[in-house]
Amino acid sequence: MIDEESIVGAERSLQSALGASQLEGASFLDVGSGSSLLSLAAMRLGAGRVHSFDIDLMPVRCTALLRERHFPREVRWILERGSAINRSYISALGKFDIVYSWGVLHHTGAMWDALDIACSAVADGGCLCVVLYDDQGGASRRWARIKRLYNQSPPPVPQTLVLAAGSYFEGKAALVRLIRRQNPLPVESSRSRSRERGMSKWHDLIDLVGGYPFEVARPEQVFDFCRDRGFQLQRMTTSGGHGCNEFVFTRLGH
Repeated sequence: MIDEESIVGAERSLQSALGASQLEGASFLDVGSGSSLLSLAAMRLGAGRVHSFDIDLMPVRCTALLRERHFPREVRWILERGSAINRSYISALGKFDIVYSWGVLHHTGAMWDALDIACSAVADGGCLCVVLYDDQGGASRRWARIKRLYNQSPPPVPQTLVLAAGSYFEGKAALVRLIRRQNPLPVESSRSRSRERGMSKWHDLIDLVGGYPFEVARPEQVFDFCRDRGFQLQRMTTSGGHGCNEFVFTRLGH
């Protein structure tokens, strides 16, 4: 459920990533917008133009409901169905001050093409904020096999895999807290991280276990790729484990 707490968390997440308290007048492209919680956050932070798109029809419909609830009849917030790997589609949208894509490009089946297209949508002096799965070597290859199994198996195999993964991660986290002489029960911070993107921990688990296609990248690969396209790294947050790395780049002016 997207409530005020979720929205404020998304605003703080966006402010932290971009290093700005307000987005006054900025244009914002939400690539693979999902619930569009970050699009809503951008609007509330003063963006002058927001364009949200997703390949799946359900997120587009959810976005329409979200926009109607918070910004009815707002012409500055455009939403539609579109693909992150459709170069002609994204080229036709023009350039944006901020191009944002959280955990989307690595599920397109053509991650590097998708990243190249996202780079091309950033205006000179603009910002690219992208989150991609970290390359963990053998662990990543094992996760790819689990994800294929999830998508190719009939019930109840997918549900069992999600429950097993959830039990593993919760058990591991509880053990760490016990070793540190802390409360072993789940802490609020993990819940808050999910709420920043309008997702429950259950849906985060489904994405972790079942999100496919699945590609990964080492931080230095992403850095080199974007640098070759005229970008300078401003901020990078690495997660380790099986999580994602967050990159914030600025496009250098010609």
